[in-house]
Amino acid sequence: MQKPRLLIPAMTVPNGTLVHPAYFLLVGIPGLGPNTHFWLAFPLCCMYALATLGNLAVVLIIRVERHLHEPMYLFLAMLSTTDLVLSSVTMPRMVSLFLTGVQEIEFNACLAQMFLIHALSAMESAVLLAMAFDRFVAICHPLRYASVLTGPTVAKIGLAALTRGFVLFLPLPFILKRLSYCRKHTVTHSFCLHQDIMKLSCTDTTVNVVYGLFIILSVMGVDSLFIGFSYILILRAVLELSSQGAALKAFNTCISHLCAVLVFYVPLIGLSVVHRLSGPTSLLHVVMANIYLLLPPVVNPIVYGAKTKEIRSRVFHIFSQKGS
Repeated sequence: MQKPRLLIPAMTVPNGTLVHPAYFLLVGIPGLGPNTHFWLAFPLCCMYALATLGNLAVVLIIRVERHLHEPMYLFLAMLSTTDLVLSSVTMPRMVSLFLTGVQEIEFNACLAQMFLIHALSAMESAVLLAMAFDRFVAICHPLRYASVLTGPTVAKIGLAALTRGFVLFLPLPFILKRLSYCRKHTVTHSFCLHQDIMKLSCTDTTVNVVYGLFIILSVMGVDSLFIGFSYILILRAVLELSSQGAALKAFNTCISHLCAVLVFYVPLIGLSVVHRLSGPTSLLHVVMANIYLLLPPVVNPIVYGAKTKEIRSRVFHIFSQKGS
C-alpha cells in the first residue's frame, strides 16, 4: 500500500481555501480483507471477459449481417456498445484494486470515472426506453412500424440518448469541484459515484443534492414510467389477440427486453432508496451498487444471445466453422 499523501489546496477564494484531496481511497467491499479481495479478482476478470466478448460479439454480428439492420437490432447494438464501455470504465479498475491492494485514485480521475458511470447509465436507460417504444410500435401498430422507425429516426434516437446522457451529467464534476473535502477521503465502493463523493465534503451540498435528485427523477424516473406505460399498452394489445398462439408469440418478442429492464432498474431503484433512506454507507449499499453496474453488461448479451434466433444461429455457425 502506498503511503498517503497530504491534501493540497485546489484554489484560494476570498473566504478561505477550497481544499481538494490529491486522491481518494477506494475501499472495495467493506469488511473483506486483502486475501478475500485478491481471490475475488479472478471471478471479476471472468465477468469482464464475458461482458467484453459477449457485447462485442453482438455488435459485430449486427454490423456484419445486413438483414439484422433493423430498428430492434440497431437498438440492441447501442445497448451492447453502452454496456461494453460501461464495463471497461468500472471493471479493470476494480480488478486492479482487488489484485494489488492499491486503493488510491486521483481526484480528477475519480471525477472522470464518476461522470462516465452516470452518463453511460443514463444512455442505457434511454436505449431501454427506445427498445420499449420499438416493441410497442411493432405489437400495437405493426402496419406503421416501417414508416415510424426508419433508419434516420433510429439514428436520431441514438444521438438524442448520447446527448442527453452527457449534457445532463456534465455539471456533476464541476459542482463537486466547488466543494471542500476536509473530512476523511475514503470512498466506500470499488468505484466513484456522485453520492459517495458528495458525502465526503465538509461544505454545503444542497446544490449537489437537488441537482442529483433532479437528474435521477427526470432521466431514470421518467424513462421507467414510459417503459411501464408502454408495457401496459403492449399487454392490453396482446390480450386482445384472438389466437393464444399469436399472443404468446407477440409477447415472447418482449422477454429479452423485459429481462434487460429488470436487471437495470431493480438494482438502480434499490440503490437510490438505500442511499436516501439509510444512514452511513453499509455493505448493502456496496452490494447494490456492484449489482447495478456489473450485472447488466454480463447478463444482457447472454439473454439476447439465447432469446434472439438470428444472433444465436450466427454464434453457432461461427463455432461450427472453427470446429470443422
